[in-house]
Amino acid sequence: MKASSKAGYILAAAVLVVTVAALWFDAAVIGTLPSLEQLENPPQEFATRILDRNGHLIESFFVKRRLYVPYDSIPGAFFQALIATEDRQFYNHWGIHLWRIIKAGMKNLLALRAKEGASTITQQLARNLYFNQEPTLARKLREAITAIQIEHTYTKNEILEMYANTVNFGRGAYGIYVASQEYFGKRPQQLTPDECAYLVALLKAPATYDAQVNYERALRRRNLVLSLMEDAGFLTAQQRAQYSRQPIVLASESSLAQRWGGIAPHFVEMLRKKLSRDPRLQNFDLYRDGLTIETTLDARIQRYAVEAAREQLDQFQREFDRSWSWNAHRELLDAIVQKAAQAHPSYLAADSPQDQERILRMLCRSPRFVDSVKRAVTTVQCGIVVLDPRTGAILAMVGSSPLAFERGAGSRYSLNHCTEIRRQPGSAFKPFVYAAALADGTITPSTLIDASAYTYTFADGRTWSPRGTAHSGIVDVTTALKFSINTVAARLITQYTTPQRVVALARKMGITTPMDPYPALALGVEEVYPIDLVNAYGTFLNGGIAVPPVALLAIRDRMGRVIYRGKLPASATDALPQHICRTMIRMLQSVVDGGTGSTVRRFFRYDAAGKTGTTNDYADAWFVGMTPELVAGVWLGFDDHRIKFTGAYGMGGKAAAPIWGRLMAKIYADPTLGFRQRSFPDRDSSLVPLAPEQAEQVIEEDRFVPPPVQLHPAEPIRP
Repeated sequence: MKASSKAGYILAAAVLVVTVAALWFDAAVIGTLPSLEQLENPPQEFATRILDRNGHLIESFFVKRRLYVPYDSIPGAFFQALIATEDRQFYNHWGIHLWRIIKAGMKNLLALRAKEGASTITQQLARNLYFNQEPTLARKLREAITAIQIEHTYTKNEILEMYANTVNFGRGAYGIYVASQEYFGKRPQQLTPDECAYLVALLKAPATYDAQVNYERALRRRNLVLSLMEDAGFLTAQQRAQYSRQPIVLASESSLAQRWGGIAPHFVEMLRKKLSRDPRLQNFDLYRDGLTIETTLDARIQRYAVEAAREQLDQFQREFDRSWSWNAHRELLDAIVQKAAQAHPSYLAADSPQDQERILRMLCRSPRFVDSVKRAVTTVQCGIVVLDPRTGAILAMVGSSPLAFERGAGSRYSLNHCTEIRRQPGSAFKPFVYAAALADGTITPSTLIDASAYTYTFADGRTWSPRGTAHSGIVDVTTALKFSINTVAARLITQYTTPQRVVALARKMGITTPMDPYPALALGVEEVYPIDLVNAYGTFLNGGIAVPPVALLAIRDRMGRVIYRGKLPASATDALPQHICRTMIRMLQSVVDGGTGSTVRRFFRYDAAGKTGTTNDYADAWFVGMTPELVAGVWLGFDDHRIKFTGAYGMGGKAAAPIWGRLMAKIYADPTLGFRQRSFPDRDSSLVPLAPEQAEQVIEEDRFVPPPVQLHPAEPIRP
């Protein structure tokens, strides 16, 4: 072969190799680099923060748990530790450090494996923002070129800011804000130099250097970072020694659960559903755009509401479990288990009716499955709402029993028993009947009414008689409400006002569910949303002005710009004269002061007014009440209507009122909340509490026979 031919082959091969390399470089490297727009708007995913009314974080929406913090809010010690450990020439290079690459390459070659990296902070940022962790030449080249582009686009401080907000610190914590909260329960500004050194120490291998996993290993790594800070001139030898002696004190599990576990999951889920449909947020992603949602919730009141529910239900659930017998409800159990089995994922995924039948039999015969269904359907559920009636602000919302998750009866985001159920309010609806009659001018609090058995005859000849024990004699209106006498409520709605007027008033006061204008409405047979009922009671406290519930105060984007600002109150309706409201509050005070709601007095000594409610066969228990500043309501019952309380312990006065009393006692004992008005405006002094033995004498609704009152000539009985 001639030399010229051989040279030609070599040249052709070289050209081919170069061409292939160029094509590979263009396709694998250049073609996959981020665009200029992506460089100027990095695709960072930031969690949306949900704050309470005092700015405390209550929960987040996120794909990655990451919140943005500006450069000035990050301690200088963190950046010093980062530079000393990861990239001492950070301020001197232009994205890559050539000598460091050569040095690392030689070490890796001698070790015959990748032992030392050479990535600058900028390269690491490029990897975090745009690339994965694959150990390939193409990725390293893309990373290096992108780092150079980043250096041309941003200042050094902006690069440090982006790095601090994107890097993974372990435990699902992305960015320094979440990491400082996760590991130390602090905001970044509050971190000490040794804590900053620990966070930087985590970056090498978060799971390996987590002090909760291996304290000694984490301590050695933290102290190494402090030594590197000394070598770089950021710390003196004395400071390094001082910080090295500090123990690593991580946030406790309980504080982390409060911080990230979500103290108000149903409130947050209610907001999420609302905002996901809000046209004002159509250009934003709740899970990625780092929004800040400011709400009306008060985290302290929320915790008190959860505590009050747990304190009552710990014993109350056990009482129900002891009294409920599945042997007496075998057919019901079979029906419930079969329905639960038909909703099981394995049943739904079955390929044929034969497979479904086989899975159905297997589940229905499984003791474990049957027991789980039993626990779920017999869990006493609850709904608690606390409102500021002046503004409609929702201050607390407990959407289910705090025991439900522990019993395997639902997730944190299960059915919201404040906003997603409709239940008969029973006698808790009677105040609207009394208010309508008062507004019509047909009664006063001292009007005397026949409390004996009553039958109403419709125009077509049909008749209706209210359930409950009939009473003999005459009682005044206040006493009738105090002891929740059904026959008096029936006479009021048919003889002193009309069902149509009651419906109209309840609607104006905030009840949104459909209501048929029939006499039985007086006994609370029409279903309502718990939050509606509580809000409507707030109209009494608000002097007749009905204000709808509000949960949202403002929404800001990642840079703090306001996207939406709420208005408190959002709107208002003049529903009832002010003097009628004052009269109703006085009458409802009697319910608490010796009436069906007297168990409140076992816990709460200041002025209170409210009404109990118990539906047929003890299916639902209610108490909705007011202090001079707040309105709150409690509902207890079961998700399956066929499960009911088994006796008088399930009445509103015994089941729900104690939760309300516990809650208000906690709120008014906390001076930081600022609720100090102890008496209603027309009271001269705080209420003297009942003696314990008096408070224990709980009145059973519609069963207590009050002493008859002699008819007074000045107060004639209306026909």
